Amino acid sequence: MFGTLIRSVAHMRSISSIGFLVLCLLVLSSCSSNKSRMLSTSVTGYNHTSAAINRFTVNGAVGPNLGPRIGGGSEVCCGMIPPVWKPGLRVIVEWEKDPKSNFPEKWPPFGTDEFRAKLKKHAANYSHHVANVEIPKYDVAGSLKVHFLPCDQVRVSADNIKFGEPDYPYNYPMNMEERRYVQACEEKPRRIFIQSVGG
Repeated sequence: MFGTLIRSVAHMRSISSIGFLVLCLLVLSSCSSNKSRMLSTSVTGYNHTSAAINRFTVNGAVGPNLGPRIGGGSEVCCGMIPPVWKPGLRVIVEWEKDPKSNFPEKWPPFGTDEFRAKLKKHAANYSHHVANVEIPKYDVAGSLKVHFLPCDQVRVSADNIKFGEPDYPYNYPMNMEERRYVQACEEKPRRIFIQSVGG
């Protein structure tokens, strides 16, 4: 009887060991396969226009709000990009624009009914936009950098090169409201004109 008990315990140990080994292999294989699909990265923005960007998203990942002609100072977590660039890689950018963000008029005290009424009237000028944007080739994945340009044009990069460095694909001037940019919008609406006039 004692021998039967020892054989039963030894048999249960081998089944437990095999089960534990299979479980470990499944966990490790699922981790490695997820890692190869997408990387989590920060989202930042650059506003090259005189309008404020109240809010924006890249494939649903929220970016910081941007005042006129500023950017790069704030990053929000987290967007997703593949670790290896593939041709045709695109993202959906959605944004809300306030074309009258630099108004000199006086506002009523915050929180009052007058303030809420004025804000509602002001918000009626906001415009909402959506763009399907191609991401240029990158060798090393980095943060998602979104550039808002005149004529509701948008560019997105996902490399590890910083804005202002020589190899960065979108080194546009922060103030792109010069007459030639606006004129190009009017002459060729919704077409890519930045390459011919950009900096």
